[in-house]
Amino acid sequence: MYWQKSPMDMQKSTTQNPLNWDDMRFFLEVARARTASGAARRLGVDYTTVSRRIRALEQCLGALLFEKSRTAGFVLTVEGQRLVSHAESLESTLLVACEQVFGTTGGLAGHLRIGCTEAFGTCFITAQMSHFLEHYPHISADILPVPHFINLSRREADIAITLERPERGPYVCSRLCDYRLRLYATPEYLASHPTIGCREDLAVHPFVTYVEDLAFSFKLLYLNDLMPGANSRLRSTSVVAHYHAALEGRALAILPCFLAGPDPRLCEVLPGEVEITRQFWMYYSEDLRKLKRVTLVAEYLRACAELNRPLLMGESRVMGYLPSP
Repeated sequence: MYWQKSPMDMQKSTTQNPLNWDDMRFFLEVARARTASGAARRLGVDYTTVSRRIRALEQCLGALLFEKSRTAGFVLTVEGQRLVSHAESLESTLLVACEQVFGTTGGLAGHLRIGCTEAFGTCFITAQMSHFLEHYPHISADILPVPHFINLSRREADIAITLERPERGPYVCSRLCDYRLRLYATPEYLASHPTIGCREDLAVHPFVTYVEDLAFSFKLLYLNDLMPGANSRLRSTSVVAHYHAALEGRALAILPCFLAGPDPRLCEVLPGEVEITRQFWMYYSEDLRKLKRVTLVAEYLRACAELNRPLLMGESRVMGYLPSP
């Protein structure tokens, strides 16, 4: 058990121990990180500070909020689970209040995180957000381009952009855009390997692709549909790694058009014949709907995706940017 207390300690009245609202922030970070050390890193404090604040909150509420598991870290008790939704509502209300108060004096302000797939986050979202932040000097952003799903319930990010629509959850969700992938290789590779005139010719060519059992979405396993049993001795969980492997001129790779299309070192293989369409979904927690900086960024990214539809669909090699607001 974590931070054991006697029954008498648990029954202490909140009138004897006034609630420190800032302790709720510590409670939420431990609930999300599932470790006190992880919460400490996110809060910029040390482990003992987190432990002390959680003990104070438990003593004030007269309830045990966490149990410690060797395998699962800090697990919420029933009382802790009940407190999470209330604490998140308080957090959301406070964020909105601060944003509104600051907005009356200094303009829109605050920080947010955008979690997204690796190539899209690296090549598209980061570039577009750099222009956005130029016009909102009091807003800051973390871009998290990672080859796995972002957990919004643990507040790993405020906005998530993924390949699949979330099946459940209190989210504001919309289809951000479609995008295409095509088959690419270097001119040097094509000149030094057997000619590719049709799909059947691909059977003798090596591919770089995903590690199948580690792919975070089944939508990434398009090579199985294109070439069942394809020759693939080099695999990676990263599409950016696929891109760099293709540039070495020793294998073919299926890559997003927005990543490979603008690069003159790569050319399409079997253009018009090998083409895959996928979607990006964007969503954020329902309790952030009233947070203006979140909704503003979401609207901005939708407009950027619409403006750059030709790039995303492989009809252009040039990225466009919205005019200044």
